[in-house]
Amino acid sequence: MIVDCAVYEDGRRQVGSLALDEAFEASQREEAFVWIGLYEPTEDEFDAVRREFELHELAVEDAIDAHQRPKLEVYGDSLFLVLKTARYVEAEEAVEFGEILLFLGEGFIITVRHGETALHDVRLRTEQRPDLLRCGPGAALYAIVDQIVDDYVPVIAGLDRDIREVEGEVFSHTRTNPAERIYNLKREVLELHDAVAPLLSPLDRLARGRHELVHEDVHPYFRDVHDHLLRVVDQVESFRDLLTSVLAANLTQASVRQNEDVRRISAWAAIIAVPTMIAGIYGMNFNQMPELDWEYGYPVVLGIIVVACVSLFAYFRRIGWL
Repeated sequence: MIVDCAVYEDGRRQVGSLALDEAFEASQREEAFVWIGLYEPTEDEFDAVRREFELHELAVEDAIDAHQRPKLEVYGDSLFLVLKTARYVEAEEAVEFGEILLFLGEGFIITVRHGETALHDVRLRTEQRPDLLRCGPGAALYAIVDQIVDDYVPVIAGLDRDIREVEGEVFSHTRTNPAERIYNLKREVLELHDAVAPLLSPLDRLARGRHELVHEDVHPYFRDVHDHLLRVVDQVESFRDLLTSVLAANLTQASVRQNEDVRRISAWAAIIAVPTMIAGIYGMNFNQMPELDWEYGYPVVLGIIVVACVSLFAYFRRIGWL
């Protein structure tokens, strides 16, 4: 559905509603552009927009179906940009992704939103910058991209907290094995990397002014967003490497704990073997043992068992097996 449709002249939104069938004509005015926002439109709902601005059918198909990787494509006189939004759900330790697809042409920008993103708030804030909006639809494009990249920061912070927590869990003395949690976090980090890293090239092209549809005064703003995105990508890649190391350390710790358990079992088995052996000998059916007729034979044998067991316990304790 169409969420908003407005015309901006000299950097200011014009009062009143703008009908879709008047949008293209309004976009052709001097110092004016049209900004149309749609939310998860169906093919029929988007068809009127496509016909009004003669959008390319391949780009329209991508906008309706969504599930595209971040990219910037040129279709005739217009640009088609795909962006991935992200939100971190702390309780589930998962990153939720959305998608924004943008059409940028001479005198218009069309946004198609899939998922939860506060694009309306972006529009309201941008409308407070008429100096920026005078640069045309490229300024609106910058505002949207800047917000999406800024929204990556709390995602990075949430992942950082959980990664530090699981790292501490690996090197603690608890008997839990956080391997599944590490794997799940690494999967979220890889998905985030796939969402943010491909955006570097499109932003670099916009920052370098390779597309005339973006006013030259907006290029420095795109360079700033590109720098922010570079830092985000660097952090995501460091998370990926760190989780790989944490997973390897966890496997090592599990192996060490397993070896310690085996040693403890072996030590107790050796201690228990002494009285078992002696008891086994006395369980034989013969009467030739001289100590059987000795008054102190039974206490002496018990004493030998206790001394042997205590000696073995002390030895295994000293070498770290117990």
